[in-house]
Amino acid sequence: MNKTICIISFMLSLVIILLLLVSSVSFGQSGLGRIADSLYTARNFDEAGRFYLKSLSESEFNATSRGIYYNAACCFSLAGKKDSAVILLKKAVSYGFNDTVNLTKDADLVPLHDLPEWNNILKSIKIIPTSSKDPDKVKLVTSDIHNFWKAYDLAQKDTASRLSIYKKYYVDPGSEGLQDYFAIKVRNMKNYVRTHEKLPKFYAAIRKNTFEVEKQKPKMVASFRKFKQIYPEAIFSDVYFVVGAFTSGGTVSETGLLIGLDQSAGTPDIPVAELSLWQRNNLSKVNTIPYLIAHELIHFNQDGLASDTTLLRSVLIEGMADFIGELISGKPANERLHIWAKGKEKQVWADFQKEMYLNKARNWIANSDQETADKPADLGYWIGYQICKAYYDNSSDKNKAVYDILNIKDYKVFYEKSGAGF
Repeated sequence: MNKTICIISFMLSLVIILLLLVSSVSFGQSGLGRIADSLYTARNFDEAGRFYLKSLSESEFNATSRGIYYNAACCFSLAGKKDSAVILLKKAVSYGFNDTVNLTKDADLVPLHDLPEWNNILKSIKIIPTSSKDPDKVKLVTSDIHNFWKAYDLAQKDTASRLSIYKKYYVDPGSEGLQDYFAIKVRNMKNYVRTHEKLPKFYAAIRKNTFEVEKQKPKMVASFRKFKQIYPEAIFSDVYFVVGAFTSGGTVSETGLLIGLDQSAGTPDIPVAELSLWQRNNLSKVNTIPYLIAHELIHFNQDGLASDTTLLRSVLIEGMADFIGELISGKPANERLHIWAKGKEKQVWADFQKEMYLNKARNWIANSDQETADKPADLGYWIGYQICKAYYDNSSDKNKAVYDILNIKDYKVFYEKSGAGF
């Protein structure tokens, strides 16, 4: 690289850093990580690695820390600092990194393959199976529910120490599923505590409902078995139940299905005056948990899908989870969208078709800020459901249709074959 290019690269990195330092005020604790990501994209690997390490000061969860250590290791590997990369990779492993498949395939780490320590790192990784092809081996992990209420009771007696109490008695001893959920959906403890402070009556009231999980197990297992029947390639994972901050009813990670029970604790006696419009509309009833878990199980089986940035792909990702989830459990996880859409189908489709091939998912998925009394957010779920249902209904081989849905390679072709529309 010549001197002029070096100067340009340095100035570009400096501009990126300055811009992100300004924007990090809005993004809170993600600021340093965003800087690191941008430096990596600009191929300034040494500085990227340094900023990843600085972002450890923002990390509160094991899952976040192991990702940071891994990213930093990749950067220093590419920067030619192999010794540093090895040390950081070992740290990632100590925090629970165990994805040997991606580790060995990661091009960023190829410079380390000829080191004696490389094989030692591979041998040190403890492979803990997180999935099975047997639906009857699924475990419902409820230990985090009990830990939460222990922390909750202690926090009520010492409100000034809420953050440290929840961290010590709930998060730190939490399951791997909880670690992943908090890293993905909660992000930081300040926001977690702040949410609970804003909704004191709600969280005080849902205790009894969070212990209703075990009663739902027969329905969950029945849907797992049905999925195996219609999709023999299915894999299953344990289900982790946590009490979050009303940021996600459910998500998935390599660890398993992660369920935010506070969004599935609704019964008529639960006070909802503290909740926002979107929160009230998305507080599910306790007996609908099996439908949500069926939805997340489909997400856990979407590895065969092609990637792109279109709205069409985004709605199909969620819509197939609702549609196949309904096939195996009896109801879609987002039934309220179907109720609202009756009589409005043509207009919803017309709006969707204007943006379907654009990067416009923000208007259709995870857009809780656009919820109004007259129109719900997340209508992309309903659209994707309709496309998948049309494809399934028009297929003579139903099991093959399920396979096709879970392994879409061309979203435009799939949509056209479905015949969906109004």
